[in-house]
Amino acid sequence: MKIFKVLGSGCTKCKNTVQLIQSTANALAVEVTVEKVEDPAQIMAYSVMSTPAVVMNETVVHKGGIPSKEQVTQWLQD
Repeated sequence: MKIFKVLGSGCTKCKNTVQLIQSTANALAVEVTVEKVEDPAQIMAYSVMSTPAVVMNETVVHKGGIPSKEQVTQWLQD
């Protein structure tokens, strides 16, 4: 199982990123956990300065915008 964290302040882009990861995982029948992290201290712990950012299994894989569906698909299939 892959564990994703979406780092951000709770903006629309962050919510859309969570939804994109979850819907893509459902379409591919991949089991994931998606957690939204809004605490600034926790976000800074990942050295992220622009959000939304995506952490997969404790590694930052994307930051500064909504990832493409192709990126999410690749993360889920790796």
